[in-house]
Amino acid sequence: MPENASEVTAAGIARLAGVGRAAVSNWRRRHADFPKPVGGTETSPSFALAEVEQWLRDQGKLAEVPLRERVWQQLADHPSTAATALIQAGCTLLLVRERPTVWQELTAASDERMAELLPTAVEQVLAVRFGDDRGELFRELGASERSSGVPSIAGGVHSVPLLRSVAELAGELGHRQTYEFLLGRFLDANLRQYTLTPPGPAALMAAVAGPAASVLDPAAGTGTLLRAVEYPEALYAQDADPDLTALTALRLALHSDATVRARCGDTLRADAFPEAAVDAVLCHPPFNERNWGHDELAYDPRWEYGFPARTESELAWVQHALARLRPGGTAVLLMPPAAASRRSGRRIRAGLLRRGALRAVIALPAGAAPPYGIPLHLWVLRKPEAGRPPASELLLVDTAELAGAAGGRDKLDWQAVQAAALDAWRRFDRDGTADERPGVSRSVPVIGLLDDDVDLAPARHVPPIAAGGGADELLLVRDRLADTLRLTGELTPSPAADDRPAPWPATTVGELARAGALLIRAGGTGATAGPHVPVLTEHDVLAGAGPSGALPEGPEEEPVLLEEGDVVVPVLGGGSVVRVVDTATAGAALGRNLQLLRPDPAALDAWFLAGFLRGTANTRQASSYASTATRLDVRRLQLPRLPPADQQRYGERFRTLAAFEDALRLAGRLGEQLVQGLYDGLTDGTLRA
Repeated sequence: MPENASEVTAAGIARLAGVGRAAVSNWRRRHADFPKPVGGTETSPSFALAEVEQWLRDQGKLAEVPLRERVWQQLADHPSTAATALIQAGCTLLLVRERPTVWQELTAASDERMAELLPTAVEQVLAVRFGDDRGELFRELGASERSSGVPSIAGGVHSVPLLRSVAELAGELGHRQTYEFLLGRFLDANLRQYTLTPPGPAALMAAVAGPAASVLDPAAGTGTLLRAVEYPEALYAQDADPDLTALTALRLALHSDATVRARCGDTLRADAFPEAAVDAVLCHPPFNERNWGHDELAYDPRWEYGFPARTESELAWVQHALARLRPGGTAVLLMPPAAASRRSGRRIRAGLLRRGALRAVIALPAGAAPPYGIPLHLWVLRKPEAGRPPASELLLVDTAELAGAAGGRDKLDWQAVQAAALDAWRRFDRDGTADERPGVSRSVPVIGLLDDDVDLAPARHVPPIAAGGGADELLLVRDRLADTLRLTGELTPSPAADDRPAPWPATTVGELARAGALLIRAGGTGATAGPHVPVLTEHDVLAGAGPSGALPEGPEEEPVLLEEGDVVVPVLGGGSVVRVVDTATAGAALGRNLQLLRPDPAALDAWFLAGFLRGTANTRQASSYASTATRLDVRRLQLPRLPPADQQRYGERFRTLAAFEDALRLAGRLGEQLVQGLYDGLTDGTLRA
């Protein structure tokens, strides 16, 4: 094998073939000609990409490696770090975007000549987009210090094939989309290293801040918050991680034509923009930091509202944001809920209220952003203007009840959350007050909050909405429950005993796929089908609910769209839930941790297929166990070989069972709603005992 040949892990092989990792493990055990490991470790081996591709083609499991997968493998296997290779790719994309003619001239040369010319061409583009910041941003790549002997931005001749491939992918996807895809894959491979702000909260924070020409993020991370700003003129970013700062600068430069100023450093200890006076600040600061500079920064002029305690690092970030705003500018920070009520921060909170700097606290549902287990808050602040009286009210918004019944990550009704928060904030921002909406929002006089605790948690001040909605609505729920219970009685199946064993010849899903009787597709998180395509999530399948997810930003991959008659199978948890797609669900995208089986109607009845896949023994023999998780290998699931008439007979019985199960599930939900509504009505006095 050539010295610099690309390698791929088992996870990469699974992605190439569109299967689970358990299938790759089975191939290694069952096929003596499967490629041997060429690197990695005993528990996580790597394989030669070319050998794997050829084996998959020979087995009929791969028609052609998509260009995007090939580019990612080239980047991940680069002799330098993946981060350095991604920075080189981003600089190349910026060159291709800004000066396509120059790029065409470079690509006409040999690899050796291109490696010589590329650094100068890239540096000229970086000088235009980043000015004096480029020397610090790309110092390790030598973009402006080639004479020092540091490797050039092109990474040498061994990087040229990667950069040519990146430009080819840009011709297919677009410059921005190519970088987003590669950055998304890089972040997915380093999830524990970075704290990512999801696009939903980022868009909400940018919308709350409103139109702004200049925007700062002092803890920029991957730049998601700044990327959510519409039509900016200048973007300021600072982060403590040098690689992430460079990657974010390139991301912002490829996303818009705004002036981008990005610098690396510890914001609280070494502010990179001490003279800035921006229109808006967006920030997702690190939480619960003890070593934020408390001992060194006691007399810092930014502590206009009080010196934060060692345990109140978040209030240091709040005051830093206010210090970098112009008078009347708006800051929106993502905060832990404890910051609204900790006693150690009550004096600073009181100061923010008295001066009118804190305008709103918006509680998001758990699962909106990391850490996903707690309901984070948005703090909306505005820098006081001389001569204007401070605001007399604070807006408190609680969106927890709008998250959906289950809540949690990937299960939120994010559109409802965002609509409620924006509606309440815009009315309050326009009028200085807002009508009370039980369970959602309330405008509270500041004087009423200035007690010993200065507790600003929305849940403590927003009145709850009655679960039952009043006696009339509870009567409707009761009637609907009675109707549903009657239906369950009618649908209750009667088991028909049969002492004869089933003499069926069996086959597997994998064999049927190879024979063309069905198609197997894996769910993902693609974002190219548009923002309004709903996603059928793993939770939706388990709960029997309609598609509730949304396509997130990230690696832009074509989503798998559902068709009526598709069979959807969750692959995690070792359960036996299977769903047949109906007309209402058709058109949605397939979510992660789901696999789709699309049967050929001439060969397989969809309900017959779904029913036999739910057998306990079937799922047990097709499951594998890794650590604490159970994963289902869909290709190993079995079903009998039966003629079409018998398939339809079984399929109709399975369809009836599914209707009975849906009725039971609905009855359970209605019963819970009725019981909780009666409890609430009796305890709040709206119902008589």
